[in-house]
Amino acid sequence: MTFGKGSHLHLIDGSAFIFRAYHALPPLTRKSDGLPVGAVSGFCNMLYKYIEDASGHDAPTHAAVIFDHSGKTFRNDLYPAYKANRPPAPEDLVPQFPLTREATRAFNVACIEIQGFEADDVIGTLAHQARDAGGRVTIISSDKDLMQLVGDGVEMLDPMKNKRIDREGVEEKFGVGPERVVDVQALAGDSVDNVPGAPGIGLKTAALLINEFGDLDSLLARAEEIKQPKRRETLIDKAEQIRISRELVKLVCDMELDFTLDSLEVQEPDADRLLDFLSKMEFRTIVKRVSDKFGVAPPAIPEAPSTASAPDAPATPESKPFDTAAYEKVSTMGALERWIDAIYARGYVAVDTETTGLDEMVADLVGVSLCVEPGVACYIPVGHTVGEDDLFGGSNLVDGQLAKNMVLDALKPVLEDPSILKIGQNMKYDAKIFARNGIKVAPCDDTMLMSYALHAGINGHGMDTLSERYLNHTPIPTKELLGSGKSAITFDKVEMTKAVAYAAEDADVTLRLWQMFKPQLHAERVTTVYETLERPLSPVLARMEMAGVLVDRDVLSRMSNAFAQKMAGLEDEIHQLAGENFNVGSPKQLGEILFDKMSLPGGKKGKTGAYATGADILEDLAAEGHELPARVLDWRQLSKLKSTYTDALQTFINAETGRVHTSYLQTGAVTGRLSSSDPNLQNIPVRSEEGRRIREAFIAPKGRKLISLDYSQIELRILAHVANIDSLKQAFRDGLDIHAMTASEMFGVPIEGMDPMVRRQAKAINFGVIYGISGFGLARNLRIPRAEAQGFIDRYFERFPGIKQYMDDTVEFAKDHKYVQTLFGRKIHTPEIGAKGPQAGFAKRQAINAPIQGSAADIIRRAMIRMPEAIKDLPATMLLQVHDELIFEVDEDACDAVIEVVKDVMESAAAPAVHLDVPIEVDAGIGDTWAEAH
Repeated sequence: MTFGKGSHLHLIDGSAFIFRAYHALPPLTRKSDGLPVGAVSGFCNMLYKYIEDASGHDAPTHAAVIFDHSGKTFRNDLYPAYKANRPPAPEDLVPQFPLTREATRAFNVACIEIQGFEADDVIGTLAHQARDAGGRVTIISSDKDLMQLVGDGVEMLDPMKNKRIDREGVEEKFGVGPERVVDVQALAGDSVDNVPGAPGIGLKTAALLINEFGDLDSLLARAEEIKQPKRRETLIDKAEQIRISRELVKLVCDMELDFTLDSLEVQEPDADRLLDFLSKMEFRTIVKRVSDKFGVAPPAIPEAPSTASAPDAPATPESKPFDTAAYEKVSTMGALERWIDAIYARGYVAVDTETTGLDEMVADLVGVSLCVEPGVACYIPVGHTVGEDDLFGGSNLVDGQLAKNMVLDALKPVLEDPSILKIGQNMKYDAKIFARNGIKVAPCDDTMLMSYALHAGINGHGMDTLSERYLNHTPIPTKELLGSGKSAITFDKVEMTKAVAYAAEDADVTLRLWQMFKPQLHAERVTTVYETLERPLSPVLARMEMAGVLVDRDVLSRMSNAFAQKMAGLEDEIHQLAGENFNVGSPKQLGEILFDKMSLPGGKKGKTGAYATGADILEDLAAEGHELPARVLDWRQLSKLKSTYTDALQTFINAETGRVHTSYLQTGAVTGRLSSSDPNLQNIPVRSEEGRRIREAFIAPKGRKLISLDYSQIELRILAHVANIDSLKQAFRDGLDIHAMTASEMFGVPIEGMDPMVRRQAKAINFGVIYGISGFGLARNLRIPRAEAQGFIDRYFERFPGIKQYMDDTVEFAKDHKYVQTLFGRKIHTPEIGAKGPQAGFAKRQAINAPIQGSAADIIRRAMIRMPEAIKDLPATMLLQVHDELIFEVDEDACDAVIEVVKDVMESAAAPAVHLDVPIEVDAGIGDTWAEAH
């Protein structure tokens, strides 16, 4: 059928279908091999429903599912930070992406993805082609970025709400018509996609401005007319940034396609092909539905092994439905005493706190929720207020609440009772809130940490995620209670009925997760990981976080000023090299200077006509001796140091303590490494002089010192042990320069008088091989030809065949078991190990590295867990952990004694669980600042 007048094209946003399916359904794995297929199952059901519903007078004559192609697009060339803030796709979702494409083709629907472009661009191009040919278009998506396409002959259908989005719907969303959506988005920006926009201007203000001035170009040209000074200054100073934002949000609607609209004609599915795919996925329910529809016998699917629970297994947590109306508000001491009696009778209780904020060091307690059995939960409000605080800082408490001190006095004995188990989700947060109120909560179980021990590498470990995936229940969204943006409220302002339902539900969910996860720890053989590496570390981290580290605001301020001055100097130098002034922070202007005006090599334009100016391109130009790109790299580094560290760190200094109190996340990395946030102290640069200087702001108080103890080359030592490399193990025993030894072994040169470049090459390979580095990656690191780099790697494996054997064996183990293990039994799941294409290489490198990095992480965890007991009689406080380093604050006359004790704990941390064939060594340093100590 030729596409034209009377034709109706349906364009389905494939990514939206995938993510909706993934987040809406519990996890599902193919029984035959453990492949994650939950998102594929949901996708197939959604596509089947779409086909069933696409009938009647509004049925499509042509249809296609459009997917995002993996990899960068022209927008990354235009603005390297585009979508840089987006977290990577969940690890168990990655191998399902290609299967959703296969599913689409099995349903006999056109499946489209184009390299270098986003799905929205393809949809935009097809929509324009169909409209110009006289046909109608329905875009099946709720993505706001597609609303710029709505107009004559083009509308959207939100499949979640089954709601049509026409011109009026767009105006309701953006305050302007579809033709001005791009202008509004360019001003408002998008934090999700990292589109910068105009700082301080939101959607409503952007719409007002565009409606007043007509369009974005007119607004920018007449920005001087804006009455509000700050708004006017932003529009003038950020004009180029706003124009770049417009190019980022504007869809490409004139792509050259290698297919026609006619090829998208709707076709009936082929029963054999469709059923073959569905049965291969082992989707029994939909196989039966499709078989019944086509009137054929369903193909045989082998039955899965029985998963019946043991007779003594606890009742399944989902056996009792959630009923938020059944939760109790506790407002009398008699009612509270009954709950405490129930806790003592049960022997355990799920506990959760509600507070006025996420910073445990300043947030106030608003209420406590308790749960003793599924469906039986309560909320005890103590700090709900109404209206604004009075002139003297007092708050107006809502009636019907017990006094906070009475509640805490009553709960303190049970929360501190060693015979009562307290169960929480991210219990470290609640323990710190209670600790600030004089209660030391112990002993504790933590469902977040249980999930981490069980599911590292499979899914996230937040409560909402766990509830949806394992209990098939979506908790009340926080946003529903607190709102968002400037209109957001704190929990103490939440209406009481809603607060009871939300807070008690959290405790209820937590208890059900605990009942599910606790027996699984034993079944999956990770009880030791949870009991020796996860659970006991949580209170140690809580104490470190509450102690905080002293930071000198004046030092940071002086650094910020110095960085600003140095940036200004670099800008002048850059302008002189360029022969004109331009915005150094504008990738577009920089590209024009480098490749149009200066005619430097390597200029490559993206689809928008702007040159790519990412760090890799500038580094290549700098390596060739070009000054201007080298200076721009210096300017960018200083800009990041200033904004991310010297400016931002000042905002994290606690007003009461004068210290920075970071928060550690045990579940932040699949390998067991800790991550930290608010602020992130683990990524402070150390390779540059300016980056190292930031540590000068971390200081010891008068009469004390900071000491730093750092594992020496721990991951290389673990590699030598697990790969059983005799020469490497002996080198570590003899205390040799391991990189010089490697260079000598590989290149046949004597260690004495070795060329530093040869040693540097060996060092790059030593560390690179831990991460499964490729010839391409090593070539970039060393700035040598790729063939030469690959030759180095080949020679390395020839000289140390045990390492290659370890890598091959580890990948094979991962493929067979869908996980790898550390020396201490931590399981790191590798669901993507069977992926094809570029993802395959990443999955293999991750599988190779995980046991090594994970074992190093486990060793420092074991050291940290033992540390409080070891230093309890010494005037020392453990403050920070940064990868392989621990930082302590110590009385200045006790430094040597503390170092002796801490070194002994760190160097013996693997024992007795694991005996390493190489010695573990720790380097120590002392100073008035962190920079001096390390």
